[in-house]
Amino acid sequence: MKFLFLFGPNLNLLGSREPGIYGVKTFAEIRQILLDEADKRGVETEIFQSNHEGELIDRIHSADDYDGIIFNPGAYTHYSYAIRDAIAAVDTPVVEVHMSNIYAREEFRQHSVTAPVSVGQVSGLGYYGYLLAMEYFLAERQQ
Repeated sequence: MKFLFLFGPNLNLLGSREPGIYGVKTFAEIRQILLDEADKRGVETEIFQSNHEGELIDRIHSADDYDGIIFNPGAYTHYSYAIRDAIAAVDTPVVEVHMSNIYAREEFRQHSVTAPVSVGQVSGLGYYGYLLAMEYFLAERQQ
């Protein structure tokens, strides 16, 4: 199996950005955890982070050879109809992941325009959410 992990804006600052909300692990540390876990399961992975909406859309468009996309759109979650439309336009299934519980935060963060076109959403479990999304795709493959 082959997965694309997508990380949206400001997630490159994990570890230093609001550690009380997002934790103290850096993006590099989380990236390595994901690579190690994927390797243990024999899964091919690509990890891509961008602060630019168009770059994320381009990666979604070109992900037709992946079995799944595990995507934290960051703030784009709440307003990017362009990313929503990109997810809807491709056949590759997407699981939306948020490290914080977006439903326990500011009102504007409690609405996702991308969740309705994703197969599921994991919210509030820190970096474990990315691992759970990967486990979901692996379990679905076996059914």
